[in-house]
Amino acid sequence: MSNHENLISREAAKTLLKQYNTEEFHLLHAETVAGVMRYFARLLGYGGEEEYWGIVGLLHDIDYEQYPDEHCQKAPELLRSAGISEEMIYSICSHGYQVCSELEPLLEMEKVLYAVDELTGLIGAAARMRPSKSTADMELSSLRKKYKDKRFAAGCNRDTIAKGAAMLGWELDELLEKTILAMREVEASLRV
Repeated sequence: MSNHENLISREAAKTLLKQYNTEEFHLLHAETVAGVMRYFARLLGYGGEEEYWGIVGLLHDIDYEQYPDEHCQKAPELLRSAGISEEMIYSICSHGYQVCSELEPLLEMEKVLYAVDELTGLIGAAARMRPSKSTADMELSSLRKKYKDKRFAAGCNRDTIAKGAAMLGWELDELLEKTILAMREVEASLRV
């Protein structure tokens, strides 16, 4: 059961996100990461925390569109002004560990966010290249080829993805495969 008091509602979190983000790409990324986080909450036995994990995913890049050079530095101010808990602010900002934040992912949820943030972008780009434009028929072997090709989705930080898998104690293939499955579920829900 969740012990997170005063948790912002999903609708309020979406409204907050849209205060600082207007580009379709960023809004879709936020929704995708939120859905992937909810999937992993259930998968890893944190079903009671699913909404919390999802909201952390939804708000993780709140400052990126307007303040890209202050990513994870401006977020606490924006989040505090909306009454977001310090616990959630830490979790959100820890996804930028050693890139734009010194806050280390400590909780399993924070490690998942760290691992999947960049990976969802890579999988999304790979899906758009498929005839189906979908993850529904994506195989691990296909994604692995795209992952190894440093020119493909060059902006996706593969070191962060690999470090995230290691933080979780997973092989890279396990992270890739589980995230494909998570994105299949998210893709289906976003189509509804």
